[in-house]
Formats: sequence, C-alpha cells, structure tokens
Amino acid sequence: MTLSSSRPELHLYRTLLLIRLVEERLAKSHQRGLIHGACHTYVGQEAIATGVCAHLRNDDAIFSTHRGHGHALAKGLDAVQLIAELYGRETGCSRGRGGSMHLFAPEIGLLGTSGIVGPCILQATGAGYGFKLMKTDRVAVAFFGDGAVNNGAFHEGLNMASIWKLPVLFVCENNQFATEVPFASVAGNSSVAARGTAYGLPSVEVDGNNVLAVASLAGEAIQRARNGGGPSLIECKTYRTRPHAEGMGDFTYRSREEVEQWKTQCPIARLKQHLLDQNLASPTEIEAIGFEIAQQTEAAHQVAEQSAYPAPETATDHVFAAVSELGFRDRPEDIGVTRELTFMKATLEALTEEMAKNSKIFVLGEGIGVRGGNFATTSGLYGIYGPERLRDTPICERGFVGLAGGAAMAGTRPVVDFMFADFVLDAAGEIINQIAKMQYMSSGRLKMPVLLRGCIGVGHAAATHHSGSYYAMYANFPGLRVVVPSSPQDAKGLLKTALTCDDPVLFLEHRELMAMKGPVPEEEYFIDFGQAAVVRSGTDITVVALALMVHKTLAACGTLEAEGLSVELIDPRTVAPLDAETILKSVSKTGRLLIVDESFGPCGIGAEIAAQLADRGFDFLDAPIRRLNGKQSPTPYSPSLEAVVVPTVETIAQAIRDLCAD
Repeated sequence: MTLSSSRPELHLYRTLLLIRLVEERLAKSHQRGLIHGACHTYVGQEAIATGVCAHLRNDDAIFSTHRGHGHALAKGLDAVQLIAELYGRETGCSRGRGGSMHLFAPEIGLLGTSGIVGPCILQATGAGYGFKLMKTDRVAVAFFGDGAVNNGAFHEGLNMASIWKLPVLFVCENNQFATEVPFASVAGNSSVAARGTAYGLPSVEVDGNNVLAVASLAGEAIQRARNGGGPSLIECKTYRTRPHAEGMGDFTYRSREEVEQWKTQCPIARLKQHLLDQNLASPTEIEAIGFEIAQQTEAAHQVAEQSAYPAPETATDHVFAAVSELGFRDRPEDIGVTRELTFMKATLEALTEEMAKNSKIFVLGEGIGVRGGNFATTSGLYGIYGPERLRDTPICERGFVGLAGGAAMAGTRPVVDFMFADFVLDAAGEIINQIAKMQYMSSGRLKMPVLLRGCIGVGHAAATHHSGSYYAMYANFPGLRVVVPSSPQDAKGLLKTALTCDDPVLFLEHRELMAMKGPVPEEEYFIDFGQAAVVRSGTDITVVALALMVHKTLAACGTLEAEGLSVELIDPRTVAPLDAETILKSVSKTGRLLIVDESFGPCGIGAEIAAQLADRGFDFLDAPIRRLNGKQSPTPYSPSLEAVVVPTVETIAQAIRDLCAD
C-alpha cells in the first residue's frame, strides 16, 4: 500500500478506521468464542502501522510481532483473510495455521509476524541484506514493542544493519508496557531513540498517536533506505488502550484513569479533527467513510465465519518443501573418473560450483572472508566474490542466523558457517522457532533455503565448548534436514544437494575428518537426503555408525574378519530424514544390530534407530539391539580423559564380539 497523492490524509484516515473497526470486531468475536486462542489487538496504536506502511510498495517487506493485525491491514491484507485466520479457517492468510500471532501474506510483502520477541528485527535485517545483494531498491521494516529493545536481537540486528548500511527501517512501538511490565522499570536508558544513535543510526522519537508526524518521518527514512542511505530507527510513543490480550485483566499493573487519559489522544479522533479544521473533508464525507468501513468490516466477518475449517488431512502439509527434480543420484560411483580430495576440498568444490551458478548464494560467518574460514571452508572465494557474498560477521550467532532466515524469506540462499556446533546453540531459537517452522506456517509460500554448517566431534583436546555434535537434538524438530557425512565423496554430493534444495539444512562435519582423503568424482553429482550407504557388506551383524565412527568401525572390521566375523556397516549419512529401510533390510539378513555413536546415549540417534528397528524388525532379530555411545559427560581437555569418553576401535570391536556371542 502506498500513499495516494490525492488527499493523502483521507487515505490515512480510511486505514486508521479499518484497523480500529476490525480490531473491535475481533474483540467481540473473541467473547463469542469464534477465536480459539490468543487475540492481541492494536487498538490505540493504529497511527504507527498506517503512517509507515503508507510509503511502502507491494514488494517491500514487513516483519512484525504478536500484535501484528494493524501492520497486516496497513500493508494491504484483506480484512477477510485476517479475520478468517483468527477464526482458524482455511481462507485465512496463514490458512488457519497461525492465528493472531502468526500472519503471513508474502504476496503483499507481509513476511510474517512472530509470537517470540525479537526475531522480526533480525529477519528484517536479513531481508535488507537480501535486497542489497540482489541490487534492488526494496526496503524492509521491522515493527516491535518496547520490550524487544532489551533483547539481544535488538543489539545484534541494529549493529549489523548499521555496519553494512542495509535498507531497513526499525520501528519501535513504545506503548509503555512489555506485556504487563512497565518499560521504565526495566530500562537503564528509557530512550529507545538514544540507543539507536549509539549504533550510528539516524534515530528519532515521535508522537506515535499523530499519524501525520509518523508518516512524515517514515517517508524520509524509507526514501533514505531506497537511496542507499542505510537504516533508521523511529521510536513511536504510544499506548494500547485494550488489554495485552483479550480476556486478560487490565487494571492490576495500570490504572483505569491512565487508560482513559490516553484514549483522549486517540489517533483517529485527532486526524478527524485535523481533516475538519483544515477543510480537507466535510462531516458528511467522514461519516460516509465510517459507514463504508463498518459495512466492509461486518461483511468480512460474515464471510470469514462462513468459511470452512482446513481439512484435517492437510495438518502435516508443508513441513518440508516439495522435492526438487534435479535428477539426484543416491550413489555416484557410476559417473566417471574419480580423484583423491580431502573432505574439506570436496566441500569447498561443491560450494565453489554452486556459487558460480547462483548469484543469490552468500556466506555468513566469523573469519570466512579474506581468511577463508577456520577450516578453509571458503578458501579463495573472497577474492572472486568480495564482501557481499563472503560476509565476515560480528560474533553474534543469534544475530546472523536470524539474518539468514530473513534473507531466505526475501529470496536469497544464505550459507551460515558457524565454525563449531557448540557456537550455534546461541541461535537455537532462531533455528527451531523461526527457520524450521517458516515454510509450514506460511503454508509453503515462503521457502527457507538456509544452509547451516559447522564442525562437530571430539578431538584435538578441544574441551567442552568445541566438541559437541547435537545432531540428535536438531533431528527432533520438524522442518530441519540434518546431514552428517563421513567421506569426501558423500560430503560433496550432500552439500550440493543442500545448496539446491528449499529446506533448511544443518550440515555437520566432523573435525577429525576434514583432512581425510578419498575418491571424489570429477563429474557433477548430487546425493539425495535420506539414502543410507552400505559401506561394507557382511552377514553376521549390522553396525550403524556416523561420521568418524564409520572409520573406527571399519578399522575394527579387519581384525574381526580374521576372527571369522562378517560385519555389514551402514552409514545413514543423514539423521533427518533417517533411512530406516536400508538398516531394516540389513538386519533382516544379519539378525543383529549394533549402533555406534560418538554422542551421548540417552535420547540420542541410536535410541531412535533402536526404537524403529524394534518396532518394524523385531522378528528379524536374533539378539537384543545394542548401543555403544560416548560417555554421558561434558568433553574433558586432558588427552588421557578425552580418550575414554568416546568409543575406540577396540571398544567397537569388543561390542561386536559380545553381540555376536549372544
């Protein structure tokens, strides 16, 4: 929605009134039980969304919070789609998947609202990065409340936007309370605008109930962003005159008198008076607009209430993107000449090939630019593509992972190189609550081609903050692909797939394998996710192992073969999706199953494999399923301690002997 040049004040008035009447309709519907969950209304704050969105084009992006109805309507969302979403109907803007707090309409640049405080700041920063990378003049806007400015996302987002001069407008709707906590009681510096200045952003405070003042400042900031002038922050002082959410008590943390006083500053009444005082509209015309919007709102309610609920069988649609038809192969042995490459060189080759093909791929991380990455994962690429596509970041994992999510939503393909898996735990909320859920919540209209890669595994006396794996944890969450290759050949083929699929992928590389050499085809190839590899054929026992444990098991197999034991070794290669079929087929032949996993045992990937095989292959088993895991302990530093917390070649061999003896 953009501001009309003919009587723009009337355009603003119509939007203000639409937001107010829709919200009042939704408040009544909540009382009737038509809204099945929370309902956070925007009553009292309408001037902010109206004034900002009046300057935005359809292809500009906005990101918002749990209180996002007004932003959605101001950006151009049809009232039917908003109301139907809160009613849980299939005609809702999120197809009934989101309700009040999760509104998506990418067709008009509404890229999402969130029930978590802060992500919208990082996502808007990411969209701004994407717009800059794609050489457009599009702008991203983040709307957030005063509570978010005490969140790390505020610091990380504004800092990144500032240093890279991104086309982003940050709009703080300071309505005095974060839920029910007074902002003044939790802010060492209660001036949000002053905080923006500290990051080098043009920052200003404005009366958030004066739509003309908001529109004027927003117009300047948006034009500055379009012209390459970088980000801005506007702090809008306002007040919500309804409870935090419908049905909640309202007068324990604030007084009735305070609410009534703020109602006298109603943005609609103020603009109406301005229209009359300046002879911009007659009382009759204003009354006619009110009648028209009221009729429109009631009609939207009627259509929404009569709409059908989503079909139950669609409940799990769009967890993942549709499979791309690129002709992937599950094994590349048949495609020509191979040469010896290290694991690291194989993945670098994959990234190099795909970056040459796709200008929307860019890499984020600490030291991945001129330095080429902690493990040379981007070596030489900075000289080809420069800082926009090989972007060294501040040390702010939550920030740049959240940025990657927003950049993917805006149409680019980010690669996040986080060095060690332990580090990215700081960004777990962005991965699990945002990136993994975005395709589902948007009913497949937003793709999330985010590749998150880093090192796992115990070794080199790295101690407890540089040795984690965590693949079992991430495999638990719908929407994520989790890849754990064990050879250079698999690493390249799987990374090529990760760089061309539309799902978020966690690509975990064991540090002890990075220098390992192996055959890699010269010809281009891909390896499908969810296709296990039979590394070694055997008849007496099936062993399933991942990453470094594949090679330790292979080392044990030589000794065991001399003892007359034939081991079939299966490498799942991906833990999400997990190829249970290949494991089941092997166990049907061998009758025994051992799972070797460097990571902890309880709730691990071994437990999942054991549960699936016990359920589906019980009749094939001649002995109980066994697991061999690393110790349930943080990783120690001293070599004598480190050596005993993970399975060794000897302990693997003995576990195989013991199970074959059962």
